[in-house]
Amino acid sequence: MSAPTPRPIDPRGPRFAASITAVLLAVAVVLALLGISTQRGTAGWFAVQPAAGATFSPNVWVITEVPVLTRLLDPGALLLIVIAALFLWGVVSPATAPWGQLYRRVVAPRLAPPTDLEDPRPPRFAQGVGLFVVTAGLLLHLSGVPWALPIAAAAAFAAAFLNAVFGVCLGCMLYLALARLRQPRTA
Repeated sequence: MSAPTPRPIDPRGPRFAASITAVLLAVAVVLALLGISTQRGTAGWFAVQPAAGATFSPNVWVITEVPVLTRLLDPGALLLIVIAALFLWGVVSPATAPWGQLYRRVVAPRLAPPTDLEDPRPPRFAQGVGLFVVTAGLLLHLSGVPWALPIAAAAAFAAAFLNAVFGVCLGCMLYLALARLRQPRTA
């Protein structure tokens, strides 16, 4: 027995949410690039060669030298935590997620009715993929991996941008590909 098909949704709603998410992720990318994830510094030791007047100080990633709390309080990390919470909200309760509520209450009443509707499961899965990417970047960042935060934010930004501007939902495509793999093969 198959599960009942959920009530279809206006496809413009997820694109609206992707637009806001893309803007937030673009800011997160900039903050992550300017934060400790990409900075290089000097280690606690150095060598001096007085005859040549030269010093040697190894270049190290700042993120590997700072405590976890400092990594957590990095502005890019803080914004990605908020974005991860929004992704989680979209997965757990899409009907109450803030961008969906904003679309349904403010934007949709000002638009013509949608010409077609879509299954809500692929966009919900896409929110889960975004949550996975952002969470992986955050965990790697907190573990001290250089560049993890801006790379994860940029990957999520690229997906949100494609959805918002071109209507190409990478997470939805992944959902549909996985659904096809689950279907039994017929001869």
